[in-house]
Amino acid sequence: MSEELEMQQRRLKARNALDDLSGMRGMGTELVTVIIPPDRAIHDVRQQLSQELGQASNIKSKQTKKHVSDAIESAISSINNMRETPESGIALFTGHVIVGNNKTRMTTIVIDDPPEPFRSFRYRCDSTFEVTQLEDMLIDKTCYGIFVIDRGEAAYGLASGKSVHCQEEIQSNIMGKHRQGGQSAQRFERLIEEHAHKFFKKAAEHASNYWLGLRENMEGIIVGGPGATKDQVLKGEFFHHEIAKLIRKPTFDVGYSNESGLRELVQRAGGLMHEIELDAEKQLVDQFLSEIMQQHPKATYGEMMIRSALEQGAVDTLLLSEGLRKIRQGYTCRQCQHGWQVTADRLNEIPPCESCDAAPDQIREDPDNTTTLMDELTVMASHSSSTVKLISMDTEEGATLMEAFAGLAALLRYPWS
Repeated sequence: MSEELEMQQRRLKARNALDDLSGMRGMGTELVTVIIPPDRAIHDVRQQLSQELGQASNIKSKQTKKHVSDAIESAISSINNMRETPESGIALFTGHVIVGNNKTRMTTIVIDDPPEPFRSFRYRCDSTFEVTQLEDMLIDKTCYGIFVIDRGEAAYGLASGKSVHCQEEIQSNIMGKHRQGGQSAQRFERLIEEHAHKFFKKAAEHASNYWLGLRENMEGIIVGGPGATKDQVLKGEFFHHEIAKLIRKPTFDVGYSNESGLRELVQRAGGLMHEIELDAEKQLVDQFLSEIMQQHPKATYGEMMIRSALEQGAVDTLLLSEGLRKIRQGYTCRQCQHGWQVTADRLNEIPPCESCDAAPDQIREDPDNTTTLMDELTVMASHSSSTVKLISMDTEEGATLMEAFAGLAALLRYPWS
């Protein structure tokens, strides 16, 4: 699995967990959050949780006491076999979550492979889970070059996530209006344009030199300014040719050509930045939709067909919707010891045994044999050197993939059925 795909999946898992956690509520202050950063010793946390478990015995309400104790015991159980804290830390969210009609269900969500290390230790017992650190690490950090200019000044820098960095503001010293007439007027106009040309070249060169070392991590460059100068600069081909390839259209009108102008540019260009990221995904889904209309399509969809194609090495690119939330739930029958997996939505009802038909109360969930459908198919794809692409639901094409094809599709190496 490529590093890029691995990071995409880590971010997606964290985002899905955040979506789940944000909607969960407890009857009272019964939901326990434990966040352990990489520099916090795991045995210290075990000791603190054991102390918290002892203090829980002082809670007056019998139900709250039991639920808090259950949650803390679950957290202790989750880290009991760990000798040291995971490389990026670990977060435990556990407790009796309301599922309707005054009923609760014991739920534990563990995040031990976050997209970024957890920053600080946190223990909290409340009616909701503490998810601030998860929210912070999921802020979009895609990087864009930003550039604003008019005849008086220019500024350039980077936009990433919620931050705008202004690297430099440059003043032009271009002369303004003059009163000379005749040949003097023409000479002054020529001098003004020469000064302007030098300023445009200087600003573009400074920005190009700054961005050249960063361009592999940049999605594009957005240009703005108060008037027509920005378009004049682009037509003049002042930017380094490698940087010019990254400049996106259209340009944007903003009120200033300084750091304030950069911030306004980011606000105005937000839609364009999002479109740039989604273009490649849209093209892949369009290719799939076009291919399945052919007489001998090099594409397929549906879980069973995709599994079969992956097993035979026929898949070139596996398309998985970010909305795909199904799991491969493992079950074991207490009566006949039969074990099996089914593809299911989360919190599905437990089925009877598929071997001996034992009732659901004789079936236990098997966490060691449970994974997400996305993870399982990704592993299968890695065995046949297939590329895996995660498709956002923020476009019409991405929504179609999820709604019409259950979030699963594949482009094939050859026609297959």
